[in-house]
Amino acid sequence: MARSALLNVMVQAAMKAGRSLSRDFGEVQNLQVSMKGPGDYVSQADRKAEDIIFTELSKARPGYAFLMEERGTVSGDDDQHRWIVDPLDGTTNFLHGIPIFSVSIALERQGQIVAGVIYNPAMDELYTAERGGGAFMNDRRLRVAARNKLSDTVIGCGVPHLGRGHHGNFLIELRNVMAEVAGIRRLGSAALDLAYVAAGRMDGYWEDKLSPWDIAAGILMVREAGGYVSDPDGGQGMLESGSLVAGNEAIHRALLATLKKPIAAR
Repeated sequence: MARSALLNVMVQAAMKAGRSLSRDFGEVQNLQVSMKGPGDYVSQADRKAEDIIFTELSKARPGYAFLMEERGTVSGDDDQHRWIVDPLDGTTNFLHGIPIFSVSIALERQGQIVAGVIYNPAMDELYTAERGGGAFMNDRRLRVAARNKLSDTVIGCGVPHLGRGHHGNFLIELRNVMAEVAGIRRLGSAALDLAYVAAGRMDGYWEDKLSPWDIAAGILMVREAGGYVSDPDGGQGMLESGSLVAGNEAIHRALLATLKKPIAAR
């Protein structure tokens, strides 16, 4: 596939950060025997990867603004463009030596996501998308899965953990979805959940309480693979609310309806 100069810049930044994370991931696996140390080490790995991305993107496009997990908002001279960056999505997996984590970079132009890169360095899987240009994994074009019945599907989700989200609401949603589908998966990286939907590995996905850097690149990835993404009300406020539902047209519609059901009586 032919990539634009802009997408090449994003790919180079993501892969350079990914190489840094891969080295640190090997060290984290060695630290698992210790009760102290890994958490601090992961924080350093996260910041180091973000520094690499910030340096690479700033050098290539000096005026662009940033929204980053660690740095927060960084203003730029160009108020039309903003990088949205998660240097390590799947921190808990990384900490525990689970090779499901990613670098996520999106470019927002005048409020619209126009390019996205998601890279899992542990599996060397590079997902890319540009608005109107399709979505790809390691240069292979992606399409969302074609299944149209929930009973045939595998659906991804996020599970609220200690101090995050409304556990009671999630359990109602989970119970309703469990009753309709063939399987449910929890990867631990929202960016990769969305990339997997784009690749047809999962048929749909829903999660709440996410940050813009978790999902910006993945939203574009799903759409460029022919899928649908919205907030739980069918609107487009995902980056603001942090809640989203994704799938092909039929599964997206069915998931929206299923998530709104009240809990079934026993």
